[in-house]
Order: sequence, then C-alpha cells, then structure tokens
Amino acid sequence: MKRYFLVIISTLVLTFSGLANTYAAFPSEINGQPLPSLAPMLEKTIPGVVNIATQGTVKVRDPFFDDPIFRHFFNMPNRPRERKTQSLGSGVIIDADKGYVLTNNHVIAEADKITVTLTDGRNLEAELIGTDPESDVAVIQIPAEDLVALPTADSSKLRVGDFVVAIGNPFGLGQTVTSGIVSAMGRSGLGIEGYEDFIQTDASINPGNSGGALVNLHGELVGLNTAILSRSGGNIGIGFAIPINMVQQLMGQLIDHGEVRRGRLGVHIQNLTPELARAFDLDNGKGAVVSRVIEGSAADKAKLKSGDIITSVNGSEIDNASSLRNAIGMLRVGQRVKIKLLRNGKQQTAFVVIAEPETTRVEAEKLHRHLQGASLGEIDENHPLSGKANGVLVYDVERGSAAWSAGLRKGDIITSINRKRVENLDALKEALGHNGKSLLLNVRRGNGAMFLFIQ
Repeated sequence: MKRYFLVIISTLVLTFSGLANTYAAFPSEINGQPLPSLAPMLEKTIPGVVNIATQGTVKVRDPFFDDPIFRHFFNMPNRPRERKTQSLGSGVIIDADKGYVLTNNHVIAEADKITVTLTDGRNLEAELIGTDPESDVAVIQIPAEDLVALPTADSSKLRVGDFVVAIGNPFGLGQTVTSGIVSAMGRSGLGIEGYEDFIQTDASINPGNSGGALVNLHGELVGLNTAILSRSGGNIGIGFAIPINMVQQLMGQLIDHGEVRRGRLGVHIQNLTPELARAFDLDNGKGAVVSRVIEGSAADKAKLKSGDIITSVNGSEIDNASSLRNAIGMLRVGQRVKIKLLRNGKQQTAFVVIAEPETTRVEAEKLHRHLQGASLGEIDENHPLSGKANGVLVYDVERGSAAWSAGLRKGDIITSINRKRVENLDALKEALGHNGKSLLLNVRRGNGAMFLFIQ
C-alpha cells in the first residue's frame, strides 16, 4: 500500500513538473506584439502619488464635564482634555513647480503636522494651503524639488466601462495599485459630502487610499479617491472618486483664499419628477424646478420665476436639483452665468451674476423661550438638502441651553410645530405666535424623523 502511494506521488510530481516546464516558456509576445501591461504607464505615474501622515490633537469632553457641581466635587479641570491623533492617507502632486499636492480634507483635518513621503523615500513637511470640507478637497504644499506632477484629463469624457487604476496608500502599506472600470458617473445624494458628483469604480479602494489618484490607462488623473461604500470597512467593489474637473474648479479658490467662497443664485429648487414633467406637459424629465425665487436675489434680478425649469448652466446640462446645486457651488462670486430654462414649455436664456451668500438666521429665544440657545434659518441653496426638504434648519445649538436640553441638535430640520406645517422662517414665526406654553416639534434628523415635546 505504501509503495502504491509512493508511485502515485511520484507520478503526480512528474506530471506537475512536466506542466511547469510546459508553462515556463510562456510567450513574451503574440504575433510579434508584446503582451499588454500597465507597468510602463505606472512607472511614470506612481512618482506623482504620495503618502501622507498627520499628527494632531482633539479635545475630549467628559460626559459630566458640563456639570459644574460634578466638576468641582471630583476636582476636574476647567478645560477639556486633549488626545493625540494620527492618520494616514494619500495625495497627488498637481503642480511640480510650486509643490502643490491635492488630497482629501478628511485626511488632513485638525492636523498639527503633515508629513509627505515621496516614492524616492524623501519625507517632507507640508503646509496647509486651503481646504473645503463641503467637497472634501484640500491643497497642501511641499518644497518643489525634483517633483513629478500627474497630467490631468477631462473627467467629463469618462464613460461607464472605461478602465481606470487607483493608486494610494491603503492601510499604510505603501504605494499600492489596483485596477477596475468606471461603474457609474455622477453619483450624488449619498450623504458622504456636501457636494457630490462622484465617479463610481470597482477598483479596490481601502482606508488610506483617500486622496490618492484615479487615473486612466494613459496615466492621466481623472479623479481623487475619496470614499467607499462598505458595511465592514473594507472594499466590496464600490468606491467613489471626486472628478478632477470638479477639483480643479475648487483648487484656484483654495490656493487664492484658503477656502471656497461659494456664491448664491437665490432660488429654492426641487427635482423635476415624472409627475411634475407631466404637469408641465414636458417630454424630457431632466432639469431643476424653481419652486421659489428669493426677493432681491441674483435670480430675482435676472427675472427668473417660480415654475421655471433650469436645464443648463454655462452649457453644462442640469439633470436634477443636485446637479444645479453642484454647478452653482463651483462658481465664484461675481461670475456671470448663462442659464437655459423652460418657461411655459418654451426655451429661454437668462444671464445671472452670482451674488454673495446671504443666510437669514434668527436667535430662536426671541421667538420662544423654550428654544433658547438655538440659531434657526432657511435651508440655503448651498445646503445638501436644498431642493430635497422643506422646513427650518437648526444652524447651531448651545450646549446646555434650553433647546439643547429639549433634544434639539445642530443640523435638525423643523418641519412642523404643534402639527402646523413649517416650510420657512415666516411660517415658523407664525406657528410659534399661536402656541401656548408647550411645543410639539416634528424634526428631521439625518435619514430619520422624530417628535420633540417641550414644556
């Protein structure tokens, strides 16, 4: 039996040995052409992608910190404790002459020290130039010595099915390359960032890839890797990148001002649903419906009207309310914009000069004592929920105030008071003017809703 077993093993060894010899001579070319490989492109591209490490401090509040008696009894300090933080991410050299590097805001947020590691092993301390939390884009700067910048492509020309390559620093392992295709374009409404127009890809993107490069097969930068959709925190083939066209629109303001100064059109908008399209007697269901024009705004001066359907901005097609919000959010204050719209089924053109943002806010304690500590205002057109929700936005709540104790939080949207619908500040003031001592608030928070009873 043992001898028989040895014969089988010997036969298998000879068989696999023969197979190995057969495949050892795998051809290096077919019909005189070399086998396709990404290596030549990556050799030129990888030096333009960097690893980023940050160090910072965050304030840590004790759950009983706001109680002065508890703080005195246990001799707690009068200021919150601090905790050291570290993070890893990636970045892309966009200007070799000036040393500008693109990355995500969340990679360098609250960083006291930013260290950039190049592929040649150099460790360089970076300076923060500008950041925009709403789009999750940031620009940092390193000494401009022997740097390699990535060329950019027109991301608007990407198509579903195009091959792309993601380059970054996943899990702090160092430069890593993964490949895939463009799975979808123009992804929005995900609640990841304030301004969303993502490229979706199945190229593996994992923690640490944030701020890295998404390139086409020519090695041209088409997007900035930003986020993944995952239940476990690991890659499941759904990754998102910010289109480089969008990044470049923001980069100039970040370099010039350190922030993005978004303008205001002065309209409330909503999606053109199939039902609304039928009501407007339209065949095409694309566009953003103007539900309200704010008096004295840029839109009002340009003669826009409620019921207008905006179909393009500066030649770029508008599909829905989110795409209009993104288009306006990328423009500078004072910029003249060409808007095409449908009014009563007829196409018209309007020219609008983007105005300074104006947010109407009130201190809620002036309206009702139970709302002391809250700052309320309209849902501005630059807010992610513009066109998607009606109500009054809670801009801020002072910790420990009456509004805080009642359960109201920053970012809440008040949709009704004592069962009276509230769509704007005027409606809220009217509802509060007819109530007694107690308040029943219907509040939208995130993807959920709740009632708050205050007395």
